[in-house]
Amino acid sequence: MIFEHDIVVIGAGMGGASIAAHLAKHASVRLLEMEPKPGYHSTGRSAAVFIEPYGNDTVRALTRASRGFFFSPDPEFTAAVLIKPRAILVVARIDQIDALSRFSTAEGVDLKTAQEARALHPLLRSDDLWGGAYIKNAGDIEVHELHQGYLQLLRSRRGALTTGAHVTHLQRNGGAWSVGTSSDTFRAEIVVNAAGPWAGEVASLARAINVELQPRKRTACLIQPLPEHRVQDWPMLVDAQEEFYLKPDAGMLLLSPADETPCEPGDVQPDDIDIAVAVDRIERATTLNVTRVTHKWAGIRSFVTDRSPVVGFDPHQPKFFWHAALGGYGIQTAPALSRAAAALVMGAPIEDDLLSFGITEAALSPSRLSLTSLQ
Repeated sequence: MIFEHDIVVIGAGMGGASIAAHLAKHASVRLLEMEPKPGYHSTGRSAAVFIEPYGNDTVRALTRASRGFFFSPDPEFTAAVLIKPRAILVVARIDQIDALSRFSTAEGVDLKTAQEARALHPLLRSDDLWGGAYIKNAGDIEVHELHQGYLQLLRSRRGALTTGAHVTHLQRNGGAWSVGTSSDTFRAEIVVNAAGPWAGEVASLARAINVELQPRKRTACLIQPLPEHRVQDWPMLVDAQEEFYLKPDAGMLLLSPADETPCEPGDVQPDDIDIAVAVDRIERATTLNVTRVTHKWAGIRSFVTDRSPVVGFDPHQPKFFWHAALGGYGIQTAPALSRAAAALVMGAPIEDDLLSFGITEAALSPSRLSLTSLQ
């Protein structure tokens, strides 16, 4: 069958769902997802936290601009709580003092001595601990509630979602894009590429520029704390050089080596060596003795060289819009980034409240990458 729309958005993870929901207020939108349900890959495997001093300047601006949405959500968007407050303690060894400096100047961050850090997190070893940065205004993001909120908003605005729709060809004819799947064809003036780690493949089908997208795998596992550990009262523990993080999670402890292993797009699985690295790092930093991993998984995050999102119209292919390379920041920046992106798709300026945080079209545009060769 052939379906006609104003805009087709490819990819129904957090990035695609959020921008599609905003666009549906102004246009006829079809959201395509290749899996049987949205959010199967990166979004569904994310243990996202809201932390403002995280990422580069562009990411920090997007995160700050998203704070109000997370902490005081519109009741018409969701009745659920989107953030559960969780302090974060970034710890540094004596040889990591410089790495701690990027956190120390951020608003709402208190520097702690080694003794103060151990008082905040009882598992920390004292051997070579220098101190830490205590981030109070952070929290655990309810990823499922956020994602479902955007999908529901899309439906309420009469946007359409099609699952099991793997895009096999993209062609522009007569001023419109033809987006083909194994069973249907969707025609639209504008295509939004929100395909996560598959965004490079989608761009290749469209003969858009090559932004040199870098999909990278991150591994995580759950471990059982001791019965006397009151883990829900603990802050999230993050190494200053991001060699590991340890996060309370529903009575368990979520551990990751914070790896960024280059990989191909797909249903990635955890490697035993990455789990072993995570366990070794946490046992050296804390008094934990990990005897059993109860669950392990992996997800993909995608970057370009400067680690900022790629959001904007392709400089070579008309009406082909990038919403990709969200890295590990796609959840915590979704409220602000989706609004900015939707405005750009519709040919409108980024709204003043977002501009006031330092969010600019130039900082997001694929043209900044200075890549002119076609796929």
